Amino acid sequence: MKKKAIWGLMMTMGLLTACSMADTTNKNAEAAESVENEVKEETANTEETESEDSEVKEPADNAYAEAIAEETSVSEEATEAAEEDAKEERVPTAEIGEHVLPKYTNLRTDEAGTIEHISYTGHDYAGDGSEITKEANVYLPPNYDAEKKYNLMILLHGIGGNEDEWGLTKTTSRVKAIMDNLTYYGDIEPFIVVTPNGRAGADNSKDTNKIDSFYKFGEELRNDLIPYMDSHYATYGEYSEDGYDLSAARAHRAIAGLSMGGMQTINIGLDECNDIFGYFGAFSAAPTSNPATKTASILEDCEYPIYYMYNICGLQDRIAYQSSSAAAKNLPSLSDKFTEGENFMWQELDGGHDFHIWYLGFYNFAQIAFKHDEENMN
Repeated sequence: MKKKAIWGLMMTMGLLTACSMADTTNKNAEAAESVENEVKEETANTEETESEDSEVKEPADNAYAEAIAEETSVSEEATEAAEEDAKEERVPTAEIGEHVLPKYTNLRTDEAGTIEHISYTGHDYAGDGSEITKEANVYLPPNYDAEKKYNLMILLHGIGGNEDEWGLTKTTSRVKAIMDNLTYYGDIEPFIVVTPNGRAGADNSKDTNKIDSFYKFGEELRNDLIPYMDSHYATYGEYSEDGYDLSAARAHRAIAGLSMGGMQTINIGLDECNDIFGYFGAFSAAPTSNPATKTASILEDCEYPIYYMYNICGLQDRIAYQSSSAAAKNLPSLSDKFTEGENFMWQELDGGHDFHIWYLGFYNFAQIAFKHDEENMN
């Protein structure tokens, strides 16, 4: 696809955000589907290799090139040797930067977390509202203790993925390795990660045409997924069958996602559900993301503090750079809810629309979330 055609499509989609709220969902859905079809031509047969300890491939049948290949296992001996070398050389702790340090992608055999696959009752919010069964994957930190309380991060996939797209399904998971090592080296306090299917509808398969179900996901977060997590895991949410105040634990919840999941982080997490989330991470936010002017307007009368908003996008990302930057880059100049360097970060660097950027985004955001001054968390 020619560059002018892509940017022309992005400009057209940018205009959609000026439509009335009544038309937004349908037009966003049509725009997202249009982009998906266009990008298929652009990404067909594309393949990239990551040179650390795993391989990341971009399959031709995925619109946003967002699928993870099987990760290569790292032997126990190699992992232990790398850890000993790191300790002896006193390798600096993790920093917010432009690379995931290799020691944070080594697979751990000790002090390792666990992965659970869950099913919970959701609703067909994009349809008739009937009950449906939804699935998700949950990362629990090393030595998880049901008697403690843990922060919770919702991590969302892209338009061509599902709850498995982040690879949180196996012991070789890159997300799991990053979490295990950040915890082991003391860079973060342990927290729970859940990767759900971000389509709030009965038709939630990867190849569904029901794109509008992405825009209904806020209802599932509020009514189904978070109550399930609060009732089944040791979170800060004080769950009650008779109903409870989800906002009371917002300082202990974060939402983040790649591409379409980045759109959901902005449109749904930040603009719609800021009463239940305090931290937001948008990685290559998709073309139907609300522009910064709209977000600033929505948040003008917001009574809740934004503890942190982190954004990342590749400079060569022809799918999402324009939409992502339009959605977030200038937020500090448009809203007093954001201050660069205090509770806001826009990061752009060489890269495309792929997991090289998204893993880095997760790695950086994992270190930002839940670290705001606790005196302000009330």
